[in-house]
Order: sequence, then structure tokens, then C-alpha cells
Amino acid sequence: MNKEQLVQETAFKAGVTKKQADAIISAICESIMDAVAKGDKVTLVGFGSFEARHRKAREGRNPSTGQPMTIPETTVPAFSAGKAFKEMVAEESDESVA
Repeated sequence: MNKEQLVQETAFKAGVTKKQADAIISAICESIMDAVAKGDKVTLVGFGSFEARHRKAREGRNPSTGQPMTIPETTVPAFSAGKAFKEMVAEESDESVA
């Protein structure tokens, strides 16, 4: 599902126009990105949490030459699915396998 499809689905389920749904989805995404960039954790109960995680510097290899190299430390965004989200995905995958 891409953003356009998400906007259509959200507009249908919320009973709003596509333009309103697009504005809401964009505002939510921007708010989450701003909060995580500032170091805050965003938790949507049942859905999941967004947070920044720190990765330490580590040794790696240059894929083209095979030479060892140092990969610098960095901060990356991370998402952890909530319990209800995990259960829904597990149920759907069990049904599709059967």
C-alpha cells in the first residue's frame, strides 16, 4: 500500500475527503518524525512505538574491495510493533497459510 492508497482508505473509513485525509496523514507523519528527531519516543498504544536508536561505531568491510573499515556511530529511527499489531499480523498470516 502506498500513500495514495492509504489516503483513500483513511478517507473512506473516517468519512472525510481525500484532501482532508492527506493533510491528516502528512501532519501525523511530520509530527512523528519531528518528535523522534528531537529524541522523544512516540507510542501509539496497540500500534507501536517510534524512537531514535544509537548505533555504536563498528568494524565492517568494504564490499567492493573486502578491506576492513570503520563504520561510524550514528543515530537511526526505529519502530517496534505493539502487541495488537503483532497479533493481527500473525492471525492474517496464519489464515493465508491455511
